[in-house]
This record gives sequence, structure tokens and C-alpha cells, in this order.
Amino acid sequence: MAKTALLGARNPHSAGHLRTLQAMPEVEGIVLWDEDPAALAALRQAGTDKVEAAYTNLDALLAHQDLPWVIAALRPDINPGICQRVLAAGKHVLSEKPLGRRAADVEPLVAAAEQAGLQLGVCYLNRYHPVVQRARALIGEGVIGPLMSVEVRLITTQVKKRDPRHWLFSDAYAGGGILAWLGCHYLDLMRYLTGDEVISVMAEVATRSGEVIDVEDIATLSLRFRSGAVGSLHAGYVLALSGEGYFNQAGYDSYIGLNGQEGRIYWTPTATAPCLHVESTLPAWSSAPIWDMHLPALPPSPAYGGVYGVAMVRDFIRATQGQCAVPAGGWDALQAQRIVDAAYESSRTGRRVAVPPPG
Repeated sequence: MAKTALLGARNPHSAGHLRTLQAMPEVEGIVLWDEDPAALAALRQAGTDKVEAAYTNLDALLAHQDLPWVIAALRPDINPGICQRVLAAGKHVLSEKPLGRRAADVEPLVAAAEQAGLQLGVCYLNRYHPVVQRARALIGEGVIGPLMSVEVRLITTQVKKRDPRHWLFSDAYAGGGILAWLGCHYLDLMRYLTGDEVISVMAEVATRSGEVIDVEDIATLSLRFRSGAVGSLHAGYVLALSGEGYFNQAGYDSYIGLNGQEGRIYWTPTATAPCLHVESTLPAWSSAPIWDMHLPALPPSPAYGGVYGVAMVRDFIRATQGQCAVPAGGWDALQAQRIVDAAYESSRTGRRVAVPPPG
């Protein structure tokens, strides 16, 4: 057991991360930091018996010798600088996405973690969902054969249902809109599921909500993978009749489909009980070429990401102890950011934009 810190009280996921830490027996104590004392007080009211202290002075928190790692839930414009200070203090960092406004902001942070020999993780919790894990295993076993295409859709409630005044809809703070905040999860899943890399992007992004915001609320991306496969991502704040609020399960419509020469795999990630649909022409599947895999329902959990969110944080802790690889690292965050940046450049210039390779 060890203590940890949560940096940032004003991120939409701050309270969820606090609940995660509260639910983990590996965490015996929590300290909080934010520059805003009112935000700290509001977060503490969420209630957790593990919170031992709250700071508005980051140096005072970093002086703690018994904090081997921290969770950073900060605005993208300030996250790189603060995380660099944490790494300089010798502490591992598990950061909310995006790690910065642009790839150029994230690259020095990734380099700093490597130079310090510390783990830099990113909260791509969807990697640990059981359906994603099962789909990745089947793809790795060759069930759908060589990849041909990837189709992804993520649409959710309109901007007016999500507080247009929030920093999420300010380019100066967030660096982007739907792609930067939610689309990055699905770009990461494309890489994670296929083991393939996006090498170029053609994109159109737009602001069509009618709200006074300066980031995109709708985006369509056409992707080329290193293998030669193609992909698409449609993301937007568009749903008008799906309720209000940020945490609203009914406010999402999603789809992930991977098509190969021997079959396909597809599912609805945001469904309450996702069902994995599998089709294969391989001889081993000849007796039942079409399967609907209903995985057991996940037990309830107050943590951010539920039980699979806890599992990812647990593996991050193990990674800081040298027991496993980091679940999703700084390079993964950087590569997703590079794809997002390329999409913005493509939409601005009207041309296909190359994505730098990892490393």
C-alpha cells in the first residue's frame, strides 16, 4: 500500500479519479492539489475518508517523499508543464488525455519521462474494457484475416447540453474540440486493436452547433494505415434528444467495426451490455461462422471507468514497480495527438497530411 496524489480539481474526471483511488486497497492515502481553493473544497465534499490533505502550492505537495506516483487531471494547456515538474520531483505520472494542446507540447514531456526513467501513462481506459480485450485477442489470432478497413463512429449530446462556457470548448485551453477530448479515445483504440499505425489523414472538421465556441464540434476523418488498410472516424456533439449532463449513458451513439479478408468484428462500445459480433470464414469457424459473444455484465463500481478503470490504474501501479509494461504510455498519447493535429491541418489546408511514425 502507498499514498498518491490527485492533481487538478476542475477536470470533468477529477471526481471520478478520486472515487477510483478510494476504491483501490493499494492506495492508503490521498493528497489533492489545485490552484483554486474553492475547487479543492468542492472536490473534497465529494467525500472520501482517504484524503489526508489538500494543497494550493504544488511544491509543497511534491516535497512529500511518500508519493511514488500521481494522477494528473488538468487542462491541456497547463498539463505538460505541471507533469514535467512532477517528473523532476522523481514521481511517476498517470495523466488524463490529452496530455497537451498539440503534439509539440507532448513530445518534451514524453522525452522527460524517458530521461528520468519514470513511467508516464495516459488514461485510455477503454483499452481495458473486456469487449475490447476480447476483440483484440481475436484479431491477433487472425480470425478476420488481413485487415481491410476500420469503421468508427462516436456521436454524443450537443454542445448546448454540455456547458459551452467550459474550457473544453476553448481552443486556448483545450487545443481542440470533439477530436481532442473524445475522438482521441477511438483513435487510440484503432491502433490498439489492430497493432497498425495511421500514416496519413484526410479530414474535415467544422463548428456547426450554433454555440459561441472556437473548437470543432463535428469531424470526419479518412485514415490510411501502414498495412495499406483504410479507416474512418465520424465524431460529433450532435444528439438533440438524448438528455443533458456530462455523465449520461443514454447520450452516446457509437460503433466500432473491423473488416478483414476472412471476416469482421463489430460492436457498440457505449451500450450498457455490449455484445461482440464476430464473423469468420476460417476453417476452424466453419461449424459456426457467425457468433454473438455476450460477455458477463460488469459489476457496479463508482470508479472512473468502473472495474476496468480500476484494473488499468492497478496495472499502472504495477508498471511503476517494474512488474509489467505501462498500460498506455506517453508514446501512445503522443501518437493519438499527432493524428488529431494532422486532422486539423488537413481540414485547414484541404490536403492529405502525413502522420509521423512512433518513436
